[in-house]
Amino acid sequence: MGVGIGTTILGYADLAFMSSTARLKCPFTSLGVAPEAASSYLLPQLVGRQNAAWLLMSSEWVDAEEALRMGLVWKVCDPADLLAQARQHAEILASRPIASLMAVKHTIVEPIRPEIAAASARENAHFAKLLGGQANADALAKFTGRRGT
Repeated sequence: MGVGIGTTILGYADLAFMSSTARLKCPFTSLGVAPEAASSYLLPQLVGRQNAAWLLMSSEWVDAEEALRMGLVWKVCDPADLLAQARQHAEILASRPIASLMAVKHTIVEPIRPEIAAASARENAHFAKLLGGQANADALAKFTGRRGT
């Protein structure tokens, strides 16, 4: 299972493998807070605006098939095959010259670094504003089984 950062971190992944039995969730709105880790920028780039909007706004679970359809993950594997599949692909990449791999990674990431930083700043400002607010307090009270004020 990937919840919160366990899902949003996929925006930074070069290649993401997922077990066919796993699920993902961005619980921000159910907690009364804002997204994190520049996910408001990276996820629309990765899966399209509407898929990202659903992930970030609904706080609903997404299964492996849906994550693959969206483009959130690259491969879905049976649980027993997950590690072997990831290792097989890692070995292919490991056989390539590191300088070339680094150049590819740099050319992919460098142009979007300013947008990632700006998205993180926006998210952090919203998160700070919402943290401890009524919706957040109610969600935490519900989670802990206590009544909100």
